[in-house]
Amino acid sequence: MAKSTGRLVSLDIFRGLTIAFMIIVNTPGSWKYVYPPLRHAAWHGCTPTDLVFPFFLFIVGVSIWYSMKKYGYEINSASVFRIFRRTITIFALGLLLAIFPYFDRDYSTLRIMGVLQRIALAYLIGTLICLSVNRDYLWIVIAVILVLYWAILGLSGGAEQYSLEGNIAAKVDAAILGTNHLYKGFGVPFDPEGLLSTLPAVCTVLIGFYAGEMVGKGTPDTKVVLKLILLGASSAGLGLLWSLWLPLNKPLWTSSYVLYTAGLAMVVLALIYLITDVLRFQKWGYFFLVFGTNALFAYFLAGIWTRLMLYVIKIPAGDSNMSFYNWFYEKICVPLAGNMVGSLLFAIIMMTFIWLIVLILYRKKIFIRL
Repeated sequence: MAKSTGRLVSLDIFRGLTIAFMIIVNTPGSWKYVYPPLRHAAWHGCTPTDLVFPFFLFIVGVSIWYSMKKYGYEINSASVFRIFRRTITIFALGLLLAIFPYFDRDYSTLRIMGVLQRIALAYLIGTLICLSVNRDYLWIVIAVILVLYWAILGLSGGAEQYSLEGNIAAKVDAAILGTNHLYKGFGVPFDPEGLLSTLPAVCTVLIGFYAGEMVGKGTPDTKVVLKLILLGASSAGLGLLWSLWLPLNKPLWTSSYVLYTAGLAMVVLALIYLITDVLRFQKWGYFFLVFGTNALFAYFLAGIWTRLMLYVIKIPAGDSNMSFYNWFYEKICVPLAGNMVGSLLFAIIMMTFIWLIVLILYRKKIFIRL
């Protein structure tokens, strides 16, 4: 834990906005009652919820620009130690979330990958690339990876190369991790945070690093805002054009999805940067700023709290007990607002509860560095 100095306010606000939305979409009162924008696309497509994870990986890339500055943007003993320590810590926290609270479970069916695990691996690979490749050539690296991934999906998946059942990513992950260790939520063994699809996710980080250089050099001005918007709009447009042949698909993290979502992230960062760092109007973002200064801790805490509510804390209900999670939704939120609005209300309350805990840390100037 350390005190934070010299942070880019717009980046913390953007990060906090993303984390707040992540918590909301992950904790509805009931999965039967969720508004369409708060659901992931069934397979192909991109809803607002499908923007959350790539936005966060984009922010990871921006943050790399700032965190690696003190190492001279070079691979040395100090930078390598930090990179691997952070990677192992984040990956381990992801595994802990997968295990908690059943530590005596059957580990032969433990899902190995997950959101934090992907963040860890994308951070590891992305940072090493950023520190070892001249920044003028990063776009070439991005292009090569995205085209290569397109070729792998297109040439190796058979007739249904972009389908749930036919994609090569599932086969590669099953071969490396084993089907018992993959996500089963799609009805078949397929991990939306799998190993092969982490390759294009690294490009989301690289694009964020490039954006970080743009906002990190010099003093804030409207020229940077204009560059970010133009570049972001171009990237999003190219992604949409590419989607005519390679569908936007979050579970596969397709190359078109990378360009589309990273482009939108650039535009959002530009607008927040304009308001908070160029125009210096910052009060509006205080709520998200609090989240953004302890973002990964907030996400991890939300995961732990949700599992406590679901599996540990029980409330008497007639002849049996029900989880505190279900009790709070059914007995508090539904009577107040009905099923659909009540489900959203539940998520907002849970997000606010986590925010209040993080607020205490913020006011004490405690920033947990993983």
